[in-house]
Order: sequence, then C-alpha cells, then structure tokens
Amino acid sequence: MKVAVVGAGFGGLAAGLALQREGLSDFLIFEEAAEVGGVWRENTYPGCNCDVPAHLYSLAEAPYQGDVRYPGQRETLDYLRTVAREHGLMKHLRFNTAIAQADFDDKDATWTLVTADGHTIYAEIVIFAAGMLHRRYLPDIPGRDTFTGSWFHSAQWDHRRDFTGRRVAVIGTGASAAQVIPELAATAAHVEVFQRTPTWVLPKPRAQFSRPTRWALHRIPLAHRIYRAALYYAADLVLAPVMTNGWSARPAEWFARAYLRVQVRNSRLRAALTPRHRIGAKRIVLSKSYYRALGRDNVSVTTTAIGRVTESGIQTVDGAVHSADTIIYATGFRATEFLAPMVVTGRGGRVLHHYWDEGGATFLGLAVPGFPNAFIMAGPNTFNPAGSNVDMKQNQLRYIMAAIRLREQSGAAAIEVSDRSVGDYDQWLREAISRTVWPEGGSSWYKTDSGRVTNPWPSTARTYARMTRRDPALDFQPMSLNHPPQHPIEPETGPPSVPAAHPAAS
Repeated sequence: MKVAVVGAGFGGLAAGLALQREGLSDFLIFEEAAEVGGVWRENTYPGCNCDVPAHLYSLAEAPYQGDVRYPGQRETLDYLRTVAREHGLMKHLRFNTAIAQADFDDKDATWTLVTADGHTIYAEIVIFAAGMLHRRYLPDIPGRDTFTGSWFHSAQWDHRRDFTGRRVAVIGTGASAAQVIPELAATAAHVEVFQRTPTWVLPKPRAQFSRPTRWALHRIPLAHRIYRAALYYAADLVLAPVMTNGWSARPAEWFARAYLRVQVRNSRLRAALTPRHRIGAKRIVLSKSYYRALGRDNVSVTTTAIGRVTESGIQTVDGAVHSADTIIYATGFRATEFLAPMVVTGRGGRVLHHYWDEGGATFLGLAVPGFPNAFIMAGPNTFNPAGSNVDMKQNQLRYIMAAIRLREQSGAAAIEVSDRSVGDYDQWLREAISRTVWPEGGSSWYKTDSGRVTNPWPSTARTYARMTRRDPALDFQPMSLNHPPQHPIEPETGPPSVPAAHPAAS
C-alpha cells in the first residue's frame, strides 16, 4: 500500500482524514485493539475526563459543537467512533492488528511491517500514531504480587469491583488519581492515598456551560469557532508562560496556593499537599473535587515512602502496615518510551530505540535521520502541556502531508530528513527547554530517569504551527534505490514566516 498508519486514536484518525484530503485512498490504519479510541478507549476509570475543553480538543474536520465544556470519557470515545464512521474511515481500519516490528528495506525503499501474529505488511510510507500515553507504568515495588486482595492499574479498571464498605489504597496523585479519588471516596469505607510528590491544583471550570452561553453558542453565527479561537489564544498567552516561569507563573502559583488554603482547612494536611517545585514543572491538575475528597473523614494521605507490598496491604519505610482490600496503581504511563514495544529498524540497520537511548534527536518530533519515508505523531517534545494536543497532531499532519507531496513531486524512492536540519532544530530545542521550569522540577513523566526532558513542547502552540508550515524541501533529501541521501531537494518557493529563534527555520 502507499501509506500504513499505526494506531487509531486521535492521531491515527486525523492521519486518515488528512490522507483523504490529499486524494490518497491507498492506506490502512492498523489498531491493536478491537475499536478506535486510544487512551479514551483504555481509560474507563470512574471520573475519567479531559482537562482541555472539547471545543479545542477536537479535530478541525469535525469540530465539537456541543453544550458540555468537558465531556467525559464515554462522550469523547463516542466522538471518535462518530468521526471514523461518518468520515469514511471504517473501510481503512484494521482492528486486532498489533504491529510488532517495522523494517526499512534499503534495496527497494519500502517498509515491512510485521504483526504480532506474524503477518507481513508492505508500505511505501509509515505514519506512527501510537501516542505517548498507552503503555501502563507499574512501579517495581517489592512484594507487589504477594498481595491477596485485588489490585490493578487505573488504565485497566476492574468494573466488577464494588468498593462499598471496602478499604482502598491509591498509589499516585497525578491527573488520573485526582479524578478517581473523589469517586472512590463517595462509596468506599476508607481511601488511603499514597503521595510521593504533591502537585499543583487549580479549580476546573464547570463542565456545563451556563444558560446564556448555551444560548449564544446556538444562536450566534460562528460562535463555536470564535470560542475555539479564544481558547487557543488564551492557552498561548496565559498558560504557556507558566512553563517558562513567565509573566503568568507567579499569579498562577499565588492562585493555586490560595485555592489550597480555601479548600483544605487542616494545616497539617495543607502542608503535606503544598508542592515544593515551581508550578508547571509537573503537570498541573485541574479539579474542584480533589481537595474536598482529601479532606473527607474517610480519606487519609500518607506521605511516607512505600517500602513494600504485603499480603494484607502496604508497608511504608517506617515499618507501619496500612491494610487494604484493593490497591489501585494510578501511576501513569511509560510516556518516555516512544513507540515501544515496536522494534523499528531504519536504513543500514539503525534501531530507533538504540538511537534514542544514545541521545539521538528528531526534527520537530516527527522525523528521524536514517528512517526514510517514516513519520511520527506525538513524538519527542511535542506534548503541549498548556493547550490542545489534538491541535499539535494536526500541525504535524500538515507538515507530513507536505513531505509526502514533496516525495511524489521529486520522483524519489524515499525522502529522509537531513542531519543538518535535525542538528539545528535540536540546538534550538535544548536552549528552549533550558528556559523552562522542567529541568529542575524533579521526577515526572515529562522526562527520563536520567533527567532528560523528552515529552513536553517548550514553547507556544503558535510557534509549533509556524514551524510546521516550513517547506519540507528545506529539510529533506531524496534517496535513490540502494543509495543513501545525496543532496537537498531544491524548494520551489522560500520558507514561510517562522520564529527567528529557530536556526533551522530562519
């Protein structure tokens, strides 16, 4: 086939829509599960919701126009199902097809994909849209398997369990924990929260629009589009500077402290919940129910480090044993292990994960030298902590489609991003990250155990949009059969306006 897309979440479906717009019908989208949805299919825990308003967290081809500001997990999953069905993508989807291996053939400049059950697929171009948040992380706590009660990860929720009258231990205090703890506290006899690091919390706006706003959205022409644009620019102008300790960081931290003081009256608990890191160094939690739940009589917060799991509960390093009927690991995902567990091998036998383990860089997080005709969505340093990652994916696709057109127009068997462009971009990226609050922010899913910041985007959404409007002819080289890239492809026109701070794009 012409194009193989790996993954059927927001990224994979957006890729299918983009390919259709390009007039390309010879593509398939491979999904390891039985339906579309990605993280919105996998995460079904009570209270699961998105922190980004749906008007912004939706595809341009299928803009959200509902009355609910923050739809729940089921509504978001239904939205993706509707996109696949109403936009003609079902015929391109192949479910229950996990891609285990992808190899580039230097001789005929094509990709060979091998499924988990041994079937072989051939494609000229591959778009990896597996996302960042799909591999569950379970901490390697001694004795974990000796626990005689029930235990599971929040992204693998056991809906058979009734927590009424039960003692539940929750490990973790990130976004998933903040959503599920209030739900558990409403039914369980006792919920014990094991906190390693407190997180900054800001109140989340109401899920439902007010009556006047609903009236305006229904009656005023273009109201939905105007609201979406307002969210986009507000995220860039107000939220993004928090990540660089900019103008809005101090007001945001002051507001978060004031919110904590108002919500948590107990001074000892408030002290335990006060972060030591700068706001934005870890993902900010948006919730109006999290602090209230932690203050309930049937909820306790333990900050002493976990030593081991016992048959009856959790033992902390001070020797105390905390009994539990159920242990829930709200411990997130292996977000820094991009594309794992797939084994991706490029030109000359270069293994992608070895390249990354050695500190290898990407270009705009979507192309890697030595891997021709291959593109990555939601790759390194493309997670926008201040805005919509659906928007980031659509910017990536604009550039990817332009690169595919470039390959067709040049007549090359394959195109590959140049080392020069990768080096220039990586230099800009490192300097931009150094100006953020992440390097000194302690451990988080934003970076590896060694401290390298690999996930978040260090600038605004508008900056990434401008960078992905760049002409791919400036950055990609043609590759003939049996030969590596030789020379740049000459662009027909100059590059569009881009940030001067980006050497590769200036």
